[in-house]
Amino acid sequence: MKLSQIITQVIDVSKEAGQFIRQERKTFDPGRIEYKGLNDLVSYVDKTAEEKIVAGLELILPEAGFITEEKTRNKLGDRYNWIIDPLDGTTNFIHGLPTFSVSIALQEYDELVLGVVYEVNQDECFYAHQDAPAYLNGTEIKVSNLPTIADSLIATGFPYYDFAKQHTYIELFTELMRNCHGLRRLGSAAVDLAYTACGRFEAFYEYNLNAWDIAAGIVIVKQAGGEVVNFKGGPETINTRELLATNGKITAEMLQYIQKYFV
Repeated sequence: MKLSQIITQVIDVSKEAGQFIRQERKTFDPGRIEYKGLNDLVSYVDKTAEEKIVAGLELILPEAGFITEEKTRNKLGDRYNWIIDPLDGTTNFIHGLPTFSVSIALQEYDELVLGVVYEVNQDECFYAHQDAPAYLNGTEIKVSNLPTIADSLIATGFPYYDFAKQHTYIELFTELMRNCHGLRRLGSAAVDLAYTACGRFEAFYEYNLNAWDIAAGIVIVKQAGGEVVNFKGGPETINTRELLATNGKITAEMLQYIQKYFV
């Protein structure tokens, strides 16, 4: 299996799904949304996009299984599994806010080896695979080299259904707000990670995440020279539900802030 060959096909699959999503946004009826849980929205667009992605990926690597947000496939592979968020930023999509993406990662055993994040509205495709650089629309990308939080623009995500740590989160948010260039919440963790990989953000942190939110972005950040850890500073896994991604320069400083509140 050559990842360099597979990734070009995955990019095509992501863009085909993105084209479908873009077209549906023009005529989308908010009355057709469904609720998976409190403030946890889904639509026929998410489900149909996922079905299209799965069908395309099955042709690329027939033996692979799937870990998908909308559960359109339930089989797991012995060696390979695709991890898919067909529409990361569903709430943005539903409200017409133009930040949402397609996120596709490939996992070999327990290791993430390939990631593609396609930001639909900007037509920006971020991608990387193991042992190779990260790219944006064919141009190699690197994380920023800013050395301190004081110089940094930082991304995060807000809790939207599990509010058990809400006050802790706000305290951390407030302290970081006072000590960096600014904080942004775009509403798509996959985009946040892609933007960290290309140097638009110096760091991204969030808790209560799912594997499909972050798997592709993790690969892209790492291959762009960044660093990804959990809130304890140890190696990230897609199952820890908390993540800090940085340019590698401000990891220790970010952890000092985070660990005051979350560890």
